[in-house]
Amino acid sequence: MLPPPGCTPYDCRMDSYQHIAVAIEDSPGSQRALDEASRIAALTGARLSVLHVTSISMPPPYMGEGGVFIPDPEVMQSAALEWLTEAVAGVPGAEPVVLQGHPPDAVCLWAEEHGVDLVVAGAERGKIERLLLGSFALHLSRHATCDVLLARIPKG
Repeated sequence: MLPPPGCTPYDCRMDSYQHIAVAIEDSPGSQRALDEASRIAALTGARLSVLHVTSISMPPPYMGEGGVFIPDPEVMQSAALEWLTEAVAGVPGAEPVVLQGHPPDAVCLWAEEHGVDLVVAGAERGKIERLLLGSFALHLSRHATCDVLLARIPKG
């Protein structure tokens, strides 16, 4: 399929984005993803949702004599929303959204349910982290029902 006259395939595809979601945490890769998502939203006039996912890891069956501390999910959600609101304060039009659950699944599901055209995420984990934690970026690329852009930190 050829693009309309005067339009490159990249430009035409960018114009089709109406709703962009960017998944962030407190990391340099996430800041890069937020910067890129914000730039694309400004160029296209797209709505920008900034997602952060909280999750509670289940403790091992036995934690010793002191018992087990499991944080209150409501307190975690409230703290996450406060952090996220501060993180997007300088981003024009950014809508903070706090999700709960397994981060890659939560982002994919929310994006599908809310008509997201493009999900942006940072791609920065090293080999050990990917082995132990899995790859958030890989999961997005395989399971998101929309386009996915992975923003990398420039080497240098």
